Amino acid sequence: MGFVRWRLGGLALLSGVLQILPFPIAGPTPLWRTAFCWVALVPLLVALLAPGPEDARWDLLRGAVLGYLSGVTWYAGSCYWIFQTMHLYGGLSQPVAAGILVLFCLYLGLYPALFGALIAAFRRSPMGRQGALLLAPAAWVAVELARARITGFPWDLLGVAQVDNAVLTRLAPYTGAYGLSFVIAAVNSLWLLRLQLRARRFTRLAVTAAGFVMVVLYGAAVWRTEHGGASVAAATATLVQENLEVGAVADAGPQESMSQQVQAFSALSLAPSASFLAGTPELGTAPRVTVLRHSPRPPDVILWPESPAPFQEQDSTFRADLSRLAKAAHAPLIIGDLAFERSTDPSNRRGYAPRNRASFVTPEGSVQGHYDKMHLVPFGEYTPYKRLFFFAGSLLEEVGLFEPGEVRSVFTTEGNTFGTFICYESIFGDEIRRFVLRGADVLVNLSNDGWYGDTSAPWQHLNMVRMRAIENHRWVLRATNTGVTASIDPFGRVIASAPRHVRTAILVPFGYEHELTFYTRHGDLFAYACALATVLALAWSLLSDRATHALESEHVN
Repeated sequence: MGFVRWRLGGLALLSGVLQILPFPIAGPTPLWRTAFCWVALVPLLVALLAPGPEDARWDLLRGAVLGYLSGVTWYAGSCYWIFQTMHLYGGLSQPVAAGILVLFCLYLGLYPALFGALIAAFRRSPMGRQGALLLAPAAWVAVELARARITGFPWDLLGVAQVDNAVLTRLAPYTGAYGLSFVIAAVNSLWLLRLQLRARRFTRLAVTAAGFVMVVLYGAAVWRTEHGGASVAAATATLVQENLEVGAVADAGPQESMSQQVQAFSALSLAPSASFLAGTPELGTAPRVTVLRHSPRPPDVILWPESPAPFQEQDSTFRADLSRLAKAAHAPLIIGDLAFERSTDPSNRRGYAPRNRASFVTPEGSVQGHYDKMHLVPFGEYTPYKRLFFFAGSLLEEVGLFEPGEVRSVFTTEGNTFGTFICYESIFGDEIRRFVLRGADVLVNLSNDGWYGDTSAPWQHLNMVRMRAIENHRWVLRATNTGVTASIDPFGRVIASAPRHVRTAILVPFGYEHELTFYTRHGDLFAYACALATVLALAWSLLSDRATHALESEHVN
């Protein structure tokens, strides 16, 4: 680390720590802590903009190392829950679980390293320090897009930290979470940007007018948020929270039989709790609201989450139980279960594979259809690049059994359409919008967050689901195994929720929406525009640097 001064390395590490603070750490993020995102990138940018080695290769490498230090620090602090998931729930030894967390951080730290190299390249170009700062927001978004598309882990994009910012989230229906990331990175850059304006006749007037317009627009946005942020909740749903232990923890305790579980969850479905929390659990600002125990009409849908229970769609007894429940409740069901079908993978020697499924049962008791999870969890539900991990055969012996679904099925009942996505799929904004394009009037998220325990992950996951609601302007009904089970309105607000780690069911309000947002129609168009701008700027920077060195060589000769 000789070519990276310790002071600059310290700034990069500080930036990594500051990036941790705006996100959930052990519970929901208090509003005051989200403010750290507005300065979190400043120390890193200061380090990256410091004069570097004359040799371009060493300069870019230095920028990459600084970005890498910041990124590894951020991932270690934000995704520390991987250790507990692998050890406590996955049954792996502590050294192995710690090793997986370290490898995870070292791998994903390559993306902030790319950001650091990009800023170093821009600084070396004729654009200089100012140009690098102006391009930093686009470069940050481009790197986030690469993380989503290449690695498939867009967990906690920077913009998600501002999911409670009612004004800033107005961008999400147009740009997705990437637009919020852009604004946050831009503000961080502006702290360091030095505008040099020529003293012309109308310069001060133009700057004053621009500032006035920005203030007026901000005020209008605030007014519209306060007076136009309403969405009609004309329907109700029963959300069941099963509260089942998972993995090694479940194996250590007494086990309920499948029939006992079905009986218990059916009883909860028919008699949900008389109250729910009007907001996010454990935030301290969510009062308990009492509702009618017996609704004058049946719920519009009953949801059971993705769970570790051995529910199998092909089990005739299980299907008969669901049919009786649907008839008794006079309501459709969306149930998380498993299905075993003939494998389409030629490398599967068993000839069959389970699918992580959501089954749809009509109020008449018949199974109308299903949705199979399409985006599986790497090293949890499947093993990517199996040949590369031949050395870990015993460790991954129970991994890689699931096969992905092929169609984003939606379910229609009484003229309303439900789009269901399962657990981990919620972090992919570009994929969730496709359910809405297929006609979903309301989104359903079935999840088993029991694997995360009492870490930051359930709260981080909740915030990403809330962002999906905002991007598509849809209600999201979220049924989870251990929490956070909630009804989320199209503005990302948690309207009703259940306390975590409690077996319960809650009757919650929701509504149907039909208009399509710009983001729903066009997806990550804004992020791709940032990526294109970044690639063009990088190409020009490298060509300019090469031309400069060529001229210097000719001058010496």
